Amino acid sequence: MELEKLVSPYEMIRIDPWLEPFSGEIDLRMNRFLERRRQLVGDSRTLADFADGYLYFGIHPEEDGWVVREWLPGAEAVYLTGDFNGWSHDLHPMERKDNGVWEIRLEGKDALRHGQNIKLWVERDGKGFERLPAYTTRVRMDPRTHRLCSQVWNPAPFEWTDGGYRNRKPDAPIIYEAHIGMATEEERIGTYREFADQVLPRIQKLGYNTVQLMAIQEHPYYGSFGYQVTNFFAASSWYGEPEGLKYLINQAHAMGIRVLLDVVHSHACPNVGEGLQYQDGTDGQYFLEGGEGRHPAWGTRLFNYRRPEVLHFLLSNLKFWMEEYHFDGFRFDGVTSMMYHDHGLGSAFTDYSMYFNMNTDLDAINYLQLAAELIHEVNPNATAIAEDMSGMPGMCLPIEQGGIGFDYRLAMGEPDYWIKLLKEVRDEDWSMNALWHEMTTRRPQEKVVGYCESHDQALVGDKTLIFRMADAEMYTGMTKDYHSLTMDRAIELHKMIRLLTLGCGGNGYLNFMGNEFGHPEWIDFPREGNGWSYKYCRRQWSLVDNPLLKYEWLNDFDRAMIQMAREHRLLDDPGAVNLWVDEGRKIIAFSRGRLIFLFNFHGSYSEQRFFLPCHTMGEGKYRVLLSTDEPRFGGPGLVAHEYEYATEQDPGRGTGFYIYSPARTAMVLEKI
Repeated sequence: MELEKLVSPYEMIRIDPWLEPFSGEIDLRMNRFLERRRQLVGDSRTLADFADGYLYFGIHPEEDGWVVREWLPGAEAVYLTGDFNGWSHDLHPMERKDNGVWEIRLEGKDALRHGQNIKLWVERDGKGFERLPAYTTRVRMDPRTHRLCSQVWNPAPFEWTDGGYRNRKPDAPIIYEAHIGMATEEERIGTYREFADQVLPRIQKLGYNTVQLMAIQEHPYYGSFGYQVTNFFAASSWYGEPEGLKYLINQAHAMGIRVLLDVVHSHACPNVGEGLQYQDGTDGQYFLEGGEGRHPAWGTRLFNYRRPEVLHFLLSNLKFWMEEYHFDGFRFDGVTSMMYHDHGLGSAFTDYSMYFNMNTDLDAINYLQLAAELIHEVNPNATAIAEDMSGMPGMCLPIEQGGIGFDYRLAMGEPDYWIKLLKEVRDEDWSMNALWHEMTTRRPQEKVVGYCESHDQALVGDKTLIFRMADAEMYTGMTKDYHSLTMDRAIELHKMIRLLTLGCGGNGYLNFMGNEFGHPEWIDFPREGNGWSYKYCRRQWSLVDNPLLKYEWLNDFDRAMIQMAREHRLLDDPGAVNLWVDEGRKIIAFSRGRLIFLFNFHGSYSEQRFFLPCHTMGEGKYRVLLSTDEPRFGGPGLVAHEYEYATEQDPGRGTGFYIYSPARTAMVLEKI
């Protein structure tokens, strides 16, 4: 990074003048960032050079043997134990080096062998306990001892065939969010290779250009959805061996699909012995001490972003996933929780002062800035997405402009708004102005990823959009010859909600696996309360493959919608332009790029004729490119795709044309 480009006043204040009263706080944030960066790397080294902890710590073969290193500053003695020495606690003592680093060298290439189980035996205050190496890249349950162990992992090098993948300039992300384990239809845990061979082709056919993989970092409780991580450098053994994940990413790159890791650096699993909790016998090695280091709602441990060794660990973790597995970037989980001392719990973030006060955790914000710089240093074409519900100003502005440096934030208010409408507001009372405001209001020059539902809305205790609208008729009404007011409404709105969210809800788009075709019911991970059942923790692909069921209609519409967006580079256009919002008629019309979108949310009128302004596009002829009304998507076919709409001048409304719009339909028009 060219630090001399960091000037004051910062560009972000020019972009958003409402930040001017907080220029001092922005100065403090940036000065702290520069100070922290110099503390880590000085003025000459790069963060990429610094973030190499995974090459030093952990288990590594050498020319004539092996070396094992671990940072355990609070330990009084450390031993290496495992299969190789009959699990002895005293045969192989490690030597204490500087700064709390412990090291042991084993002579001979066969001193350790691929697949062997090992652990650390740590002693402190007269007590001894087992720990897994913090940088371990492979963890599994020993079938003989039923102990979670680190495995020596040294297979033949994986043969990558995706050379040059980092040179590909990314298009606007159209993201398919997925969970490997529940991607199979069978009542079990799926594998990396099954996902690559069976699910990636579906994603490619739909047109998504990015896959976002959740639950990849090792986690002992499957039902945590992967958000209680114990082993940050280990690809989860739930789905197979690490080479399976590499195979998946290699296949995705061959299909032109980028792969993002849902990375969890906001907190850690509190399990003792499996993860980082009391790793060296002390409370504050990796985490803040006492109550400050424990999340009040999640019960998890919170990292100490002030400590250089912790920053080294976390930044090295990001570089590791990019270098070792060829990930194209990250979706950072729990960013709001990181940035505020109260973790954003109960905060509405209604004014700017809530972002710049004593509640703001500058150490966490500085870490996020360092992470963003590192990611783009390792791969300039990488993508960093923040899961931030607070709307922190500058989150998606470059660091050189005073920002935090991420590329996108998730538009987390959008799915909440759709759920609120469907749960609390009658269709006839939906406010078109409020809907337009929710879909289009965002911080200037900061990009967001829009979505109408994700994995959160699909979990047991909640309902997906289709299930919320169709309810019990999901079990009886999904055959194509079945019609009712409830089911027809659900099918119509499922398509409209997605098209509106894609059309004006952001600069990227996200869908969770299976939601595109209206996957029924919820996600319920195996747990004691359901008899450890996998019945609701899978994806029933046979439903969408059945030509007699309406799931095919929804899937086909999703594919047409995504392909339309990609062909017209819709999301590369900065944003939608309001053409007409009509509360009485329940109409929203807007242009984006070279397309016009028309939505009729009215459920009572059979058809409406009105003048559609198109002043942003100019005079000419227009025709329908895509509509939710098409018979191939389950519509009655009332919209004429072959008709050409010629513009005319209206004295009071300018350039436009008259058009018929059936109730609860949406259409996209292009200029001929």
